[in-house]
Amino acid sequence: MELVFVRHGQPERVIRHDGQPADPPLSSIGQQQAAAVAGWLLEVGIDALYSSPMRRAQQTASAISEATGLVPTVRAGLSEFDRDSPAYVPMEVLKKTDRKRWDELATGSFGDAERATHFIATVNGAVDQIVAGHRSQRVALACHGGVVNAYLARCLGFDPDAFLKFDVDYTSVTRVFASSRGHRSVLSVNERTHLRGRPDLAIGL
Repeated sequence: MELVFVRHGQPERVIRHDGQPADPPLSSIGQQQAAAVAGWLLEVGIDALYSSPMRRAQQTASAISEATGLVPTVRAGLSEFDRDSPAYVPMEVLKKTDRKRWDELATGSFGDAERATHFIATVNGAVDQIVAGHRSQRVALACHGGVVNAYLARCLGFDPDAFLKFDVDYTSVTRVFASSRGHRSVLSVNERTHLRGRPDLAIGL
């Protein structure tokens, strides 16, 4: 079967001072990006749709749902590693406001090997369940950059302590062929066909 990982659209910057998770919604540009990838997926054709429970992913999945008529199934295991963080700063903003942290992430290091190993295992467990239920189908997963990298780490054998190897742009598509026997083949990473000719939506690319 074919897994189609779709990173969410651009979120708003949210910093909460009450300790609650930031869980930002999509920005207006993010909503347009989501609509663009939804139209592309309608042309490509998908058989099922899954989503992270986080707001930015669910709103991206909602756009895909509106275009395709598929109802998204929410899976907690597709959540990003920052799900409980009280702050969300988009990477293109972080690069300007906290270069030290941006540089750390740009090296591919998560900064906590044990936590990274747990995160990768959680993501892969969730995706394995999806693979088992959709033989010979094409399935879209609205999720996050960390989730995409966590799955690619398994496919390509990356060290868990430095698994953030790929810059995965907003609403970019990464495709993997997967079998219930455990075979994995990476078809593409960071496709952005749906944003071609739309420089106004190519934020942070």
